[in-house]
Amino acid sequence: MHLREWKAPLALSGIALGLLRMAGAALVSTPGEIAAIPSWDLQSSAKTGNDLTALSKTGVDTSSWHHVKSSKCTLMGCLIESGFYNDTHLFYSDNLRTVDAKQFTVPWLYRQEFALDPAPGRHFFLQTNGITSRADIYLNGKQVADKSFQVGAYGGHTYDITDISDKTNALVIQAHPTSYYYDFALGWVDWNPWPADNGTGVWRDVEVKQTGSVALGPLRVVTQLGASLGSQPANVTLKAKAQNLEKTAVTITASGLIAAEAGGEPLVWTKTVTLAPLSTTDIVLTNVVQKPTIWWPARWGEQPLYKANLTVTTSDGAISDFSAGKFGFRTVTSQVNAFNDTEFTVNGQRFQVLGGGYAPDMFLRWDKAKWEAEAKYQLDLGFNTVRLEGKNEHPEFYEVADRLGLMVMAGWECCDKWEAWSYNNDLAVPTPVWVDADYVTANASMAHDAAMMQTHPSMLVFLIGSDYWPDDKATPMYVNTLKAADWQVPIIASASKRSYPALLGPSGLKMEGPYDWVPPNYWYDTEPSDSRLGAAFGLGSEQSAGGSTPDLSSLKKFLSPSDLDDLWKNPNKELFHMSTDTSSFHTRKIFNNALWKRWGAPTSLEDYLIKTQIMDYEANRAEFEGFSAMWNAKRPATGVIYWMLTAAFPSLHWNIWDYYMHPAGGYFGTKVGMRLEHVAYDYAHKAVYLVNHSLDKKGARSVDVQVIDTSGKVTYNTTVSASTTPNTSKSIVSLTKALNNIKDVVFLRLALSDDKGAVLSRNVYWISKAIDTLDWENSEWYVTPVTKFADYTALNKLAAANVTATVTKTSAGAGMAAVTLENKSSVPAFFIILNLVDTKGQDVVPLTWSDNYVTLWPKEKLTLTVKSMGGAVPAAVQISGKNVAKFTLGLS
Repeated sequence: MHLREWKAPLALSGIALGLLRMAGAALVSTPGEIAAIPSWDLQSSAKTGNDLTALSKTGVDTSSWHHVKSSKCTLMGCLIESGFYNDTHLFYSDNLRTVDAKQFTVPWLYRQEFALDPAPGRHFFLQTNGITSRADIYLNGKQVADKSFQVGAYGGHTYDITDISDKTNALVIQAHPTSYYYDFALGWVDWNPWPADNGTGVWRDVEVKQTGSVALGPLRVVTQLGASLGSQPANVTLKAKAQNLEKTAVTITASGLIAAEAGGEPLVWTKTVTLAPLSTTDIVLTNVVQKPTIWWPARWGEQPLYKANLTVTTSDGAISDFSAGKFGFRTVTSQVNAFNDTEFTVNGQRFQVLGGGYAPDMFLRWDKAKWEAEAKYQLDLGFNTVRLEGKNEHPEFYEVADRLGLMVMAGWECCDKWEAWSYNNDLAVPTPVWVDADYVTANASMAHDAAMMQTHPSMLVFLIGSDYWPDDKATPMYVNTLKAADWQVPIIASASKRSYPALLGPSGLKMEGPYDWVPPNYWYDTEPSDSRLGAAFGLGSEQSAGGSTPDLSSLKKFLSPSDLDDLWKNPNKELFHMSTDTSSFHTRKIFNNALWKRWGAPTSLEDYLIKTQIMDYEANRAEFEGFSAMWNAKRPATGVIYWMLTAAFPSLHWNIWDYYMHPAGGYFGTKVGMRLEHVAYDYAHKAVYLVNHSLDKKGARSVDVQVIDTSGKVTYNTTVSASTTPNTSKSIVSLTKALNNIKDVVFLRLALSDDKGAVLSRNVYWISKAIDTLDWENSEWYVTPVTKFADYTALNKLAAANVTATVTKTSAGAGMAAVTLENKSSVPAFFIILNLVDTKGQDVVPLTWSDNYVTLWPKEKLTLTVKSMGGAVPAAVQISGKNVAKFTLGLS
């Protein structure tokens, strides 16, 4: 079999396709080939007029239009790429307000010309994958689709354009203005200010496909594993819909191929099928893989992928079409436990969902390299899952997740047209309840995205609702469409416990906050659980303590000097770089109130920012330690999705790393709290938990516990012996006596070592005399009030610590270095921050540190490693701390 018969079509770059177009080469030239329209000319209909018949004929002068090299972009994304707008300027202070939204109240046109090579027996299709939110499509002066059919941000459709194709073709897509409350779009709710265009435009690729007399739909792969994973054969079925495009019966040979991506002999088999005239038939090919290699989430094993291909050839031996994809052998199940909480299993192992909520770029600009770096950040943190709330992405998103072992929780979004049910009382504005046409649009959206996701082993679940469950007409529609796509992972009604449709039963996911700052003991205060909302039990689908605050180097990129002053001089002021101005999160009032009460009023911007980093670190660590520690509790913490991973634009909250990819205090607090093997401190009960997230680590462990006061005096010191078991957590010691007589603030260090003495986890806490007092009875949906705050002001008076540092470049590769810190003082060196910069003093991002924002004991020495993941060349490390003077260390 020829290689071309089974490999996926090669995606040509935009530049390469542009050169081919200039040379008159056809956009596609072989059966089964798919190519995206590589670039667009863009203009408002207010300037072009609305004669789409004329505008979609070749030779139209578009020299005065905007020109973009991207194959996909919203109106704002296109205008930024064309140079009409500059996002650095737009994101600075409140400059986004200057964009004229009125220009987007009329349709805009995307136009491009391309070559094809029509001939008898050749068929061509135009494939849309999502245009926000409605579009008219014209090709060569003929209408292909109108806005009543090409509708919905995920509304992908395939149009036969064979009869209107020519050697040279002109395509025009007229995108109509989008309303989040009237259209099935990608809305932003209270995440950030809304883009002026409401995301209107061709945000996913528009493609052209060539076939012979029989065309195939997307490949579906169904796997059935044996009871003993990997050691028993697995059944594999390849499926695709075959459409006979001729008016006579056609006999085809359908060939299936499965090959391990790592190499080895492919499995190839065939089947002869006769298709009736103009009919569509499901092609089904089943075979057995004798020794399947199992795909695992990142921390649990490897991610072996298999290539699959289904090819159809006609009786003359010519390839007519093929459909290809990659898949992995794995199983996912879910069930609702006795507490009405969902528990997942992956490959038969209990799977605690630990991850965050994904935010795409505000203008929906797709950058695969950035997403891959973000996915690597998640793995660096120890996460295993990413949630997409109505922000289902491009195919490359899932390919990266497959390769890196990151599970994906996909689903529809809340708070707009997607959840315009009669029983939803939380919509911000009156939104029309669904009519018959809306169910058609939603079903087409489900069919398209189910087909795109189906083969990917990274898929964990599809949530067909978010804050609210779909009604009794939409639910079976969604479920039947997913089943028709051979969906093999769970389908859950919503991300909340408000109610559920009878067909699916309880969701088992909770959405009860918090979304703003809460103290670290919040997560451990779990009894009685029926009144403790977001505490560490069950599966929280979106919750966090609100942070994190970007560091100064990032803040200066998007805040003016007066904006920076407002952060610490006007703590209750409404801020543009938060949520929308109608949101509960338009200020930092709750966070700032806690900072002022716990740490004292800031004396400068620098003082404010280091206190924010300390609070973000503490809050994020506590959330993930709490859920990890309660994994084996009476009512287990079955998972948590942190709200959110990062922001859609430069933001002052809801991110673990900032828009510019710079990780700060919240990031490293999360990372410590998610160590593979870890010891965690329970603030509410003064207990220490031994946590094991692995599937293979076990045996004897020791935990060194030491407490010192602010002068560096040791007040408690012991070593605890314990035994660890994979995928469990347990309480191993109480520190009630050790922490009973705190004068003001002490430091607690927990260090976990294996049976050979290797340190697996090192963790330092600052603990006040009394913890924060929570007022559970007066909780809001987004926060639980604190009536009395912990007092950390003694840490403002720490004696200065003398910290030195040395740097060595490692042999592990470019961008790798080891920094050894040494505290030469008799007092603790509190919250030491290391920042890697280039020759211009700019942050090196993305990057990973083994640890950061660390606290050193008196005379303690600690080595940290850093690796740059980007192209910037590291030149120096900037070092500072709460009681450590700033200095810079060159890497040379």
